[in-house]
Amino acid sequence: MRGLYLVTPDWDDTTRLLAVTGAALAAGAALVQYRHKTASPALRLEQGGALLALCRAHGRPLIINDHVGLCRELGADGVHLGGADAALAEARAVLGPDSIVGASCYGELPRAEAACRDGASYVAFGGFHPSPVKQYSFVTPPALVDAWGARASLPQAVIGGMTPARAAPLVRRGAAMVAAITAVYAAPDPGAAVRAFRALFD
Repeated sequence: MRGLYLVTPDWDDTTRLLAVTGAALAAGAALVQYRHKTASPALRLEQGGALLALCRAHGRPLIINDHVGLCRELGADGVHLGGADAALAEARAVLGPDSIVGASCYGELPRAEAACRDGASYVAFGGFHPSPVKQYSFVTPPALVDAWGARASLPQAVIGGMTPARAAPLVRRGAAMVAAITAVYAAPDPGAAVRAFRALFD
């Protein structure tokens, strides 16, 4: 797992969502997380299934945010869990050893270490910068990327107001993935935005 970790916005317009996501995948996004905090169960199932088909066509994984049951129902590649979501060990038991299970660890190394012990595939740190999507009550220091790299080999994603310029020093410090929403989905040219992120890893 390495590169741009694309996270979807809260868009009810499935056609628009698929169009931008498709352009991002064509430009080289490494994986997609379906995240829609306000969707109804029916819309979540519709969009999740459509995104899975799109990701399969591009040979990229689809991760479901929060909803372990939806991940299992769709046969998606994995799930991403926050601090208030289903326990990571339980999700791993439900989804099996081959699924991707990611964990939000905010700015907390002990939380990341616990996730590692519980079977996480990767950990996510942030927010590193103010985000137009999610309000953080803290700022994660860049040195945390170095600290995790010195402690564990489990891949780490960075999140929070990411742009290519903001992400560049974190990738140099060892971040394996950069998670972005607005920088791609609100960009005039999503494909160009993805290529700018990809260049950080080339």
